Amino acid sequence: MLKIAMAQMKVSPGHPDVNTETMLRMIADAKAQKADVIVFPEMCIPGYLLGDAWEQTAFLRDCESYGKDVIAAAQGIVVLFGNIAIDWEKKNNDGRVRKYNALFCAQDGKLVSPESMPYPFIIKTLLPNYREFDDTRHFFSLQKLARELGTTAERLLSPLTLDIGGQRYRVGGLLCEDGWSDDYSLTPLDVLNRHHDIDFFVNISASPYTLGKNDKRNRVFGAQAKAAHTPLFYVNNIGLQNNGKTIYTFDGSSTVYSATGRVVKVCPAYEETLAVTNLDRIDSMSEAPQPPEPPIADIYRALHYGIGEFLADIHMKKVVIGISGGIDSAVAAALYANVLGPENLLLVNMPSVFNSETTKGLSAQLAKNLGCHYLIVPIQEAVDLTKQQLESLPVKNLADGTEWHLSISSFVLENIQARDRSARVLAGTAAAFGGGFTCNANKAETTVGYSTLYGDQSGFLAALADLWKYQVYDLARYLNDTVYGREVVPQGIIDLVPSAELSSAQNVDEGKGDPIKYPYHDYLFRSFVERWQKATPEDLLAWYQEGTVEQNLGCQEGLVAKYFPTPKDFIADLERWWNLFSGMAIAKRIQAPPILAVSRRAYGFDHREAQDGPYYTRRYREMKKEMIGE
Repeated sequence: MLKIAMAQMKVSPGHPDVNTETMLRMIADAKAQKADVIVFPEMCIPGYLLGDAWEQTAFLRDCESYGKDVIAAAQGIVVLFGNIAIDWEKKNNDGRVRKYNALFCAQDGKLVSPESMPYPFIIKTLLPNYREFDDTRHFFSLQKLARELGTTAERLLSPLTLDIGGQRYRVGGLLCEDGWSDDYSLTPLDVLNRHHDIDFFVNISASPYTLGKNDKRNRVFGAQAKAAHTPLFYVNNIGLQNNGKTIYTFDGSSTVYSATGRVVKVCPAYEETLAVTNLDRIDSMSEAPQPPEPPIADIYRALHYGIGEFLADIHMKKVVIGISGGIDSAVAAALYANVLGPENLLLVNMPSVFNSETTKGLSAQLAKNLGCHYLIVPIQEAVDLTKQQLESLPVKNLADGTEWHLSISSFVLENIQARDRSARVLAGTAAAFGGGFTCNANKAETTVGYSTLYGDQSGFLAALADLWKYQVYDLARYLNDTVYGREVVPQGIIDLVPSAELSSAQNVDEGKGDPIKYPYHDYLFRSFVERWQKATPEDLLAWYQEGTVEQNLGCQEGLVAKYFPTPKDFIADLERWWNLFSGMAIAKRIQAPPILAVSRRAYGFDHREAQDGPYYTRRYREMKKEMIGE
C-alpha cells in the first residue's frame, strides 16, 4: 500500500538555504510516518516570485547545489520537488543561460528520469504570462524545447516510473499552470492520460491566493481527475511572496482528488502541514468536509496572515495608524491589533477645525475597545502656520527682481491637512514609537486617486487597498461578530457617512461625505479593473442604452435612475471618474505603498499601467453625440 505525503511547506522566496532546511526536516518527518513518497510544491527551493534575481548566475548555482542536498536525502523515500533547472550550455531567447521551471524526482539518492524527456526532470509545459505571472521572461517551456528539437510537446510529455516495494507505479507530473489548460491548445494531463497508464497525478504548485480560486480549482481539478479516472494530488506552498508593488499570500490548501473527482483531503490554509494519504484507500475515503463560509472570512484569513508575514519579513514589531473616526482606519486598527497585539499599536487622532466631535469621540472609543495606545495631535495650528507662511512669504524672480505671492485655495488647504497628518505627524510619531505607519486606502479610493500624494496615500503597506468599500464594511462586521466576538469597531463608525472631513462641505453631522457613491461606484470601478475583458466608457454607454448597467456591473437594481436622472448626468459622472482613473490616479498608484492582494486583479504589478492619459473610442463619441448631442 503506497503512502504519499503532501508537504505543504512555507517557502521563503530567494532563500534556498532556509527552504532546503525545511524540506530536509519534512522528509525526516515523512519517513518517520512510513511514507513511501513525499511531494513538495513548485519552485520550493528558490521560491517563485523573485523578480530578476533569476538573472543572477551565482543564485542559480546555489539553487542547484541545494537541490543536490535534497536528492541525496532521498534514501528510503521518493522525493518529488520543484526547483529551477539550468542547462549551462544553452541560452534563453534573451541571451541568458537556459532555465526551466522543473519537477525533480529522486530515489535512492539519484534522479529518476521521465521516459521521453531529454533531461532528468519534468519541464513545465504551460507558462503563464498574465496577472502577476511573468514566466516567459525567465523560463523556457517544454513547448519551446520541443520545437527546438524538431518534435512535439505531446511526444516529450511522459510519466515517471517508480519501483517501490517491488511494485511499479507510473506518476503523471504536472506543474501548476499545466493543470489550468482551458485556454491553451495543449492539455498536459489529457496527453499523459491518453498515451500512458497513470497510477496517480501530482500537480506541484506555487499558486497565490485569490478570492474564489480554491472553489474554481476544485471544480477544474476534480473534473480532470474524474475524466482520467485517476487520483490527483495538488500540493501548494504557504508563505508570502511579492513582485515589489504587490504582495501575495500563498494559502496552501493542498488537496487530494479521488478518481471520481471528489475532494477527499484538504490541508488547512496557511499552515505548514505534512498530510499522508494511502493511495489504495482514496476511492473509499469520504468527501472532506468544507463548511460554507462567507467570502469575507476568506479575505480576513488572507489579510491576517499577509500582514503578520509582511511585518515579520521587514522586522517591524510596532505600528502607528492615523485614526479619523472613519471605517477604513478603524478596520485597519482592528486588523493590526489582532495581528500584533494592542500593546504594539499606537492610534493617532489628528483633528482640525473640520473634524466633528462625533468622529473624535468614535476614534477614542475605538482605541478604548481595542485596548491600544492612543494619542491626540491637533493639526490646525500647523496647517494655519503653513498657510500663513506660503501666502505671506514672497516668491522672487532673482533675474528681474519681481515678486509675487502664492494663494492657498480651499482645495490646496485640504491637501495641506492630509500631508501634515502623514508627512509630519505620523512619520514623526512612527519614528519615535519605533515602527512604521500604515496606508488605510481602500480600492475605490485607489482606483480614482481619491487620496493625497505624500499624505494619506503614504505608509509602509496598503493592506486594505484591494478591498472595495462594501468589503471594508463587511470586514468590520466580521471582526466584531466573529473575530473578536464583541463590538470593537464602534457601530457609530459603521453607520456614519464616509467622509474625509477636510472641509465644511464634508460635515458628517450634516450627512455630508465623500463624492464617491459607493453602492454604485464600487461596482463601476471594479468593471474598469477586475473584469477579464475590462470595461471602458464605450461598454458603459452601450449598457446604458440597453438598460443593463446594473446587471453587467452586479450592483443593486435602480441605482442608475436614482443617482443619474438624465443621460447627461450619467455621462458626466462616467467621464469624471474615467478621467481620474486613467489620468492622475495612475501616477498616484505608481507611487503608492505595496498592496496586499486578495482579488482577481490587484493594483501594482498585477495590473500593469502606462501613463498615457484618458482615451474615448470613436464609437463612444458617436454614442455620446446620439444621446446628448455633444
